[in-house]
Amino acid sequence: MTSTLTARESEPERPLETHGMAGDVWADRIFRGLTLVAGLAVLAILALIAYSTTKEAWPAFRKEGLSFVTSDDWAPAQGKFGALAFIYGTLLTSFIAIVIAVPVSLGIALYTTEVAPRGLRRPIIYVVDLLAAIPSVVYGLWGFAVFAPWIMPKYQSIADAVAGIPILNTLFGGFAQGRSFMTAGIVLSFMITPIITSLTRETLATVAQDDKNAALAMGATRWEMIRVAVFPRVRGGVVAAVMLGLGRAMGETIAVALVIGSVPQITLHLFSSGDAMAAVIANQFDRRLDHKS
Repeated sequence: MTSTLTARESEPERPLETHGMAGDVWADRIFRGLTLVAGLAVLAILALIAYSTTKEAWPAFRKEGLSFVTSDDWAPAQGKFGALAFIYGTLLTSFIAIVIAVPVSLGIALYTTEVAPRGLRRPIIYVVDLLAAIPSVVYGLWGFAVFAPWIMPKYQSIADAVAGIPILNTLFGGFAQGRSFMTAGIVLSFMITPIITSLTRETLATVAQDDKNAALAMGATRWEMIRVAVFPRVRGGVVAAVMLGLGRAMGETIAVALVIGSVPQITLHLFSSGDAMAAVIANQFDRRLDHKS
């Protein structure tokens, strides 16, 4: 024992290799600085967008006051600018799109990641990605020329069927139009479903297979495994995907302008024409240019 300790003590101490560690420290600092700059750049861009938007919108608020967002009287020829009808149309069509798109997107994402055979998953992913890449004007032209004329008789059949039924008559009864809030919401749901599906699928793929196997080994069914082992871990990612889809729906311009009807009004009748903020900007953009010139 003594000889062993003596031999160990007699060995010369090796100098610590600090060159590589110092390089790693500097690399971490540089990376931290770059990420900090990127984060601050995002905040700066958002601040500039807010400043520019407020600067351009300030004359309207200065002239109309709060009535700009609380009044639905939109008559530019008379100098009246009440944007409430456009805000209402934007929120209503986006709500319809989210109600339709979110369950469908979750179902496609769950089927792709948990149920579909391996040979079928890749074609589904390709189709969803291709749908996400279709330009919005294509959806708008399809909705205007094909979907709206086809769906109008169906709307009228529903309106006749619910006539006299409280609440349903208010939402769906009366005269139905093909270019309406409902048509705009349905077209928007077609547009945002691929986006929500792709992001949700990527989020579901991050769940470790060991966690799923553990739930199944405990006797859980496939649905119980998804509800207990998958959903709690991906809730934040799914919410983010829905928010991105909602942003796409609220900011869509051409497609909504073609299928919503361009009638500024506030009504609970979903089969009647309306208007939205982005749509009215697109429809009246040329007038703004003529006014400036």
